[in-house]
Amino acid sequence: MDVQSVAAPAIAYGGPAVAVAGGLSFLFLKTYLSQQRANPNRLPSLPVVPGVPLLGNLLELKEKKPYKTFTKWAETYGPIYSIKTGATSMVVAMVTKFDSISTRKLSKALRILTADKTMVAMSDYDDYHKTVKRNILTSILGPAARKKHRAHRDTMAENLSSQLHALAPRSSHEPINLRKLFQSELFTLALKQVFGKDIDSLYVDDLGVTMPREEVFQVLVLDPMMGAIEVDWRDFFPYLKWIPNTGFEHKIEQMYIRREAVMKALIQEHTKRIHSGENLNSYLDYLLSEAQPLTEKQLLMSLWEPIIETADTTMVTTEWAMYELARNPKRQDRLYEEIRNVCGSEKITEEKLCKMPYLSAVFHETLRRHSPVSIIPLRYVHENTVLGGYHVPAGTELAINIYGCNMEKEIWENPEEWNPERFLAENEPIDLQRTMAFGGGKRVCAGAMQAMLLACVGIGRMVQEFEWRLDDDTGEDVNTLGLTTQKLNPMHAIIKPRK
Repeated sequence: MDVQSVAAPAIAYGGPAVAVAGGLSFLFLKTYLSQQRANPNRLPSLPVVPGVPLLGNLLELKEKKPYKTFTKWAETYGPIYSIKTGATSMVVAMVTKFDSISTRKLSKALRILTADKTMVAMSDYDDYHKTVKRNILTSILGPAARKKHRAHRDTMAENLSSQLHALAPRSSHEPINLRKLFQSELFTLALKQVFGKDIDSLYVDDLGVTMPREEVFQVLVLDPMMGAIEVDWRDFFPYLKWIPNTGFEHKIEQMYIRREAVMKALIQEHTKRIHSGENLNSYLDYLLSEAQPLTEKQLLMSLWEPIIETADTTMVTTEWAMYELARNPKRQDRLYEEIRNVCGSEKITEEKLCKMPYLSAVFHETLRRHSPVSIIPLRYVHENTVLGGYHVPAGTELAINIYGCNMEKEIWENPEEWNPERFLAENEPIDLQRTMAFGGGKRVCAGAMQAMLLACVGIGRMVQEFEWRLDDDTGEDVNTLGLTTQKLNPMHAIIKPRK
């Protein structure tokens, strides 16, 4: 039996564990949360999913979509339960703001690739987390920073539009690969925000090679996303960590070394441009001149994080939204009419998004139905906690099943259906935390507003300028081999410019 292949999905989102299995919505669960220290003898024990000796429930997690398995178990054992993954236990639940579980618990692969939590998304909630989050908000993602980078986002929208118009005449013979186009434009945006300039190629001194842009993207974005869920079987059996796992260690370390070399080369290129008199006004400039001093490792990770996060999750949401609109002509027409009524003959802009509730509903329904990250990386309970009426002792590991929350039938009517109209039923602004896509509380995603602007303007411009239909509807095929739940196969569409 190949333990590694069996274990893969179980630690895909952060390592070995205790899974608190989550069909439970935040609204329901938070009424049961307490920070009181409790006597475990006075509280019931967590329901346990039966497993087999030694492996526990690993054999039942063969499917590479653990969030669906967790949701199915919740129907039998309730919204909170415990499973065994090898030598450890795991609990799966829906929580967003809870001091005792704000600490990350990472797999061996994630510990290496995040330089031992040296980034906002994976760091513990401590002084370092607060510092690097403040840096990225000040220079890239906060209100003033978004205004500063507005020209880059507008250029991105224009470039995407121009490419689609160039490809449209032959799309009936060569369907559009939206993922390839949009992801490339997002990568360009990220490079401009971080380093002030895009690249065509890059000489990497530490590796002694010149990389084309596509290879730089592979090293900085695609490889780490896949490497993040690589399995070290020792994560399941920590008492055997003394046994070497040479193949795994070499693969992940090479990813780290190559990424570090490329980031150093990008910094070197930036330094040359500064010395030549260019004024780039980039994130790197801010970190070197105005921010609290960082070590070299912290600087590299601070620069790399907005690149990978900009170039992946926003693409996943936008592609799913366009897929759903392409196979729902009536909803696509409704969105087009809203855009036309608001914008007339003018192009859609960020200022006009607030006047288009249906576009907002399309965005949020896509986040609900196709959660970009279905299971949040594991968290670690560092003090005794009461969760859903159960005692959860310090040391427990928690997996938060966003998919289960968004598929809960008691909260969402016909949750399997993609139905933007469900977000138009309330006469109040849509709560960004309702679908849990951006987390919540003190660990809420710093890039939530930029992601919404990029996705909504992108979706709006594409529907405003083109009619979309699928070339071949392969169904809701989902790939969870990476950290995000993108379509297994890129969306291929036939587009027709609107009159």
